[in-house]
Amino acid sequence: MTQIEKAKELIGTFATGDAQKAASLLAEGYIQHNLAYGTGRDAFVGSVNYLASAPVKTTVKYFDGDIYIQHNTGIADGLSGLGAALAALAKQNIQMIYTTVHQVLAQGNYVLAVSEGTFGGAPTSYYDLWRVENGKIAEHWDVMETIADKESWQNANGKF
Repeated sequence: MTQIEKAKELIGTFATGDAQKAASLLAEGYIQHNLAYGTGRDAFVGSVNYLASAPVKTTVKYFDGDIYIQHNTGIADGLSGLGAALAALAKQNIQMIYTTVHQVLAQGNYVLAVSEGTFGGAPTSYYDLWRVENGKIAEHWDVMETIADKESWQNANGKF
């Protein structure tokens, strides 16, 4: 396993809660530079265990527990459905990365974010629409589209 693969696997343990895998990937003298966490392998593994065991509604403050309507047909309703989908992607080594937020538009209790990044390494545009209720995300719609190579564009306007 390359160093990059090890790093990706280690990051994935936060989503999967696989503390044994985290322990196997870290040296005992692991040095932590995030001041919110202790240093050493045991401290890192402890944080993975904590995140895996913490109740959903206390770990993600933008959601009202597991009350969340998801309109992406590949993701189940509820924060647990979102977590399961992200864990499945991590298990397949598929990363969904947002690199640039181009626009955020809001009206009433709806917020639209127009962003770009990569999905599985391919340049991707993201359009996320959220409905907010009592200060928490209550509903989500999204559209993801692979951004075509510039040579195939039919105009020079760009995606954003």
